[in-house]
Amino acid sequence: MAATIILQIAAGAALVQARPSQTLDRRVNNGLALRPPMGWDSYNHYACIPNSSIVESNAQALVDLGLADLGYHYVITDCGWTVPDRTANGTLTWNETSFPDGFPAMGEYIHSLGLGFGAYSDAGIQMCMNGLPNQTGSLYHEDMDALTFTSWGVDLLKYDNCYSDKDAGYPDADYNPSSPLAFRFETMRDALEKTGRDVLYQVCEWGLDFPSAWAPAVGNTWRITNDIIPAWRTIWRQINQFVPSASYAGPGQWPDLDMLEVGNDIFTEAEEQTHFTFWAMAKSPLVIGCALNDTMTHVNPSSLAILKNADVIAYNQDELGVAANLSRRYSDAGLDVWSGPLSGGRTVAALVNWNNNTVDAALTLPDIGLQSAGRVKNIWSNTSAADVVTSYPAQIAPHGTLLLELGDTTPSGVYKADRCARMHDLGVTFPNVSGITDSAAYTLTIYAQSRPGYCELEVSTSASSIKTKVLLQGGSATVHISLLAGIKNTITIGGSHEISSVHVSPPHDTFYPSIAFTTSGIASHYNCTPGLCAPVGSKITNLAQNGSASLSIPRASHAVPGSRYVEITYINNDVATATSWGYGTNTRNITIAVNGAAPVRLEAPLSGRSSELFSPMKGWGDPATLGVLVSGFGDGKGEDAIVVGNANGDAGYQAYGADFVGLRIF
Repeated sequence: MAATIILQIAAGAALVQARPSQTLDRRVNNGLALRPPMGWDSYNHYACIPNSSIVESNAQALVDLGLADLGYHYVITDCGWTVPDRTANGTLTWNETSFPDGFPAMGEYIHSLGLGFGAYSDAGIQMCMNGLPNQTGSLYHEDMDALTFTSWGVDLLKYDNCYSDKDAGYPDADYNPSSPLAFRFETMRDALEKTGRDVLYQVCEWGLDFPSAWAPAVGNTWRITNDIIPAWRTIWRQINQFVPSASYAGPGQWPDLDMLEVGNDIFTEAEEQTHFTFWAMAKSPLVIGCALNDTMTHVNPSSLAILKNADVIAYNQDELGVAANLSRRYSDAGLDVWSGPLSGGRTVAALVNWNNNTVDAALTLPDIGLQSAGRVKNIWSNTSAADVVTSYPAQIAPHGTLLLELGDTTPSGVYKADRCARMHDLGVTFPNVSGITDSAAYTLTIYAQSRPGYCELEVSTSASSIKTKVLLQGGSATVHISLLAGIKNTITIGGSHEISSVHVSPPHDTFYPSIAFTTSGIASHYNCTPGLCAPVGSKITNLAQNGSASLSIPRASHAVPGSRYVEITYINNDVATATSWGYGTNTRNITIAVNGAAPVRLEAPLSGRSSELFSPMKGWGDPATLGVLVSGFGDGKGEDAIVVGNANGDAGYQAYGADFVGLRIF
C-alpha cells in the first residue's frame, strides 16, 4: 500500500476564481466600454470584401430592425477596406472602388444614424487578408494611423495581429512569436491616447500569450481565442478556452469570444440559442456577424428573435459585470452547468446539452450554489415558475440550452419550510433533499419557533430510513445524518413544533496530493517551478492509456458504500491555435476509477492563467478544480483503491490526459 499523505483543505469552488485585483487597477484609461460593447461587423458574412453599400445597409438595418435600441451600437468595417500602398504623404486611404465616397463620408452616415463608427487595422506590416491582395498594416505607422482614424471620426478600432513578427520574417499567422505580444498593442494604445479622442480599443491577438493577464491595461476588449469558424465544434473549443479568463471581466475590460455566427444559417435554432447564451453570460462583446439586410440577403426571423432577446442581452449588459463560469461538467452525460451572479441578487444559469440527441435533464440547483428559488424564468421557452426547490427539469434539444434566471433564492443546504416543505397532521416533511455525496456525516440543523422539547426526526433515503428523537433548545438542534448523493432524500420532523427551516451541511473533505500516488507506465511525477502547481508544488504528467497513478486510502469508520463527490485539481494548457481550424478543443480528459468500477471521465477545459509562450512552465503550472461524482467506494472497513488516468484516451484526439495535482474527497 502506498503511504497516504493528506491535506485538510476547506471545500470551495476553486474553478471560479476571484477576479485578479491587479487587472482592476491596470485597465486601459479611456472610460469606455463600461458594459460589453455591442454592434455589427462585416467579416463573418462578407469576409475581406466589404463595400460602402454593404456597411451602410447593415447599419441602417440595425436601426430599422430595432437592434440599435437594444444596444447594438458600433458598425465595424473589417479587413478589406484599404489598398496595398499608402498615399504619397504616408497615410492610410480607402479603396475608392469599394468606398467611392470615402471613409469619412461613411463615418458621417453611420453617425447620422446615432451609431458608432468602427474601423479595422493590424499590428503588422500588412492586414489579415485570407489570401486576397495585401493591404498595408499599421506597424511602424501607429501615430500617423491613429491621427488618421480619429480625423475620420472613428469611435472603435479593432486591431489584429498578422504579419507582425519581424524576427520571424513577418509570417501571416504566427502562433509561436519570438517575443511577448503586449508591446505591439501598447504602441497603438499610446498613439490613440495622444490624439485626445476616446476610441474603444479592441485587442485581437487570437488568445496567444494569455492576453487576459496583460490586455486589460491595453484595450477595452481582447480576443481570447482563435477565430470563430462556421462549424458547431467551434463553440465547444471557444468556451473551453474562456474558462480561465472569466474572472478578468469587468467594467471597461471584457474577454472577447469573437463575432457572432447567429443569422449566418450555419447552426440550428437550438445551437444559435446556445451560442448567444454563452457569449452573453461570458460578458463577451455581442457583435453581429451576419447579413442583416443587403441587396441579396436579410436575416431570418428566428435568428433575429435570438439577437433581440432582451433578457439575454440584459445578462450581458448587467451592471455587476461579472462573467458566468463553468460550475459543473458531466462529461459522460454530455452536459455542462454554467452560472453567474446578476444585479438584484439574481442568478443566471445554463444547462447545456452537447449531445446530438434530445435529452430529458434537470438543472440541479446545488450545482450553482443554490437550494431554492422563489422566481424562475425559463428564457428560451418564455415560461415562469415559482418556488422551485433543488432541481428544474426540462427537455433540451440537441446542442440546446436550458437558460434560467433565478430570483429570491436560498443558498445550497438551506430549506425554508414555507417553500420547501409539506405541512401535515404529524408534522412537516422536506422532500427533495439533495446530497453531494453518499455519507453518514452530514450535519443537520433544525430551526424552530416554538417552545423547547423533543421532536421525532426521520431521515429517509432510497437505501434506508432512520428515526431518532432530537431535543430542540434555544430554537434549534443539530445532529448528524446520512444522505445519498442526488435528490433521493426526505427529512420528516414530527410533532407540533413550528419548524421554520432546516440547514444541511456536507461532510468534511480530505485532500490527497499527487505526491501520495504511485505512478505506473509512462506517467511520472514532476516538480514544478516554486509557487506553481498549488497546493502541492508538483504534479503527475503523462497520464495516458498506458500511464496512470494509484493510491489506496483507509475508509472512515462512518463510511457508507456508494458514490463520493470528488474534486479534481488538474492542469491543462493544451491551447488550440493552429488546430483550432480542425479538431482542437482546448480540453484534455482525466478519469477516476475506484475499486475496479467503471472510470468516470472529466473533459477538463484550459486552466492556464499565464502565457503559454513565455511564462515559467508556460501555463502548465496553473491548476483549476472541477468536481465529479465517482461510484465504487466501500463501507467503513478496509481501503478504497483509486486510479487516476486517461482511460480510453486512445479512442479520440486526446491521447494524453490533463496533468494531475490532487483530489479532494467528500
